[in-house]
Amino acid sequence: MANGMERRRVGPRLPAPVFFVALLGVTAALIALDAYTGTAVRLLPLLIFLPSIVSGLGTVRQTAFASVWVVLVIVGTLAYLHAEPDDNLLLAAFAALFGVVAVLGCRYRVRREEEVHRLRSAAAALQRQIVRPLPLRTGDVVVDGLYQPVEEDAMVGGDMYEVAASPYGTRLLIADVQGKGLPAIGTALAALGAFREAAYREATLLGVVEAMESAVARHNMGAGRSGEPERLVTALVLDIGRGPVVEAVNCGHIAPYVVHNGRAYQASLGEPSVPLGLDGLAPGPPRATWFAFPTGATMLLCTDGVTEARDRDGAFYPLLSRLRAWARRPPARLAESVGADVRRFTGAPPRDDIAILTVSRTRQIS
Repeated sequence: MANGMERRRVGPRLPAPVFFVALLGVTAALIALDAYTGTAVRLLPLLIFLPSIVSGLGTVRQTAFASVWVVLVIVGTLAYLHAEPDDNLLLAAFAALFGVVAVLGCRYRVRREEEVHRLRSAAAALQRQIVRPLPLRTGDVVVDGLYQPVEEDAMVGGDMYEVAASPYGTRLLIADVQGKGLPAIGTALAALGAFREAAYREATLLGVVEAMESAVARHNMGAGRSGEPERLVTALVLDIGRGPVVEAVNCGHIAPYVVHNGRAYQASLGEPSVPLGLDGLAPGPPRATWFAFPTGATMLLCTDGVTEARDRDGAFYPLLSRLRAWARRPPARLAESVGADVRRFTGAPPRDDIAILTVSRTRQIS
């Protein structure tokens, strides 16, 4: 089943009915034109380029079939027109040679596409192992949502999230690494590993962020020695306890949205700190802020795959207005609703990873 899915996804996009109709249509058009103008010797040889066109769009079998078809059509047509045997043999030989080259070129292209797809799929599978399957539950909150690593685009991005039930409360991370591909995932691993350790060790949320900053800085230092570019990480780190407010440290990320009692608004966190990896250029250390998160409210966190999604006219996705329109809907499938609406809004496959988290309390605030 996996192999079949791979062939469907990385294979050429030339359906069999289209292939046969096009093959017969082009052949019939050339033969009819030859018969009408009487210039078969000049027009019929154009068929030898047909397998080359198929090799760029179709499968190896389709290319081979087109090559054999062209040879048979040329030989049969010239024999019917009583062409010189030498001309017939020479043109057939050229058609066969072009067909073999087209088949080899098609085979090389398909192998390269399969290789690229395997690399993308491996990166996406690795990224799914980095982020744990949703939903995640602690004694304080339930975190649900959706996570969609992009596989149809050129590379894979570095969106990530994590939830840690620490002795100091529930710590929650959502972050996005600059750039795409495996190097971005390497940076994500460094930041995520630091969060998982520091969330249990550090008594303050600022201590958690400082540990993540140090991890990203060390990773960038090592990347620089190997000639790779340094990468930044936008991150939002939350500390959700049993009180009515949530502590937040925002390192250049999208502020959370809160849906409660038929209203939806974006939490005011003030001016964000610089992304992780830029501490040396920051005017000051990161700072913590607090915002209300009452019982019965739903918090929505996302990455820029949502807020920077554009429609065909270039307009950004209006997340806040959508949430206000859905504020009285049951929040259970809020993330799925946003994800589906983003796809409808753009009218195209996503060009960036999408991570959408919904957070709700598991108990009454004491």
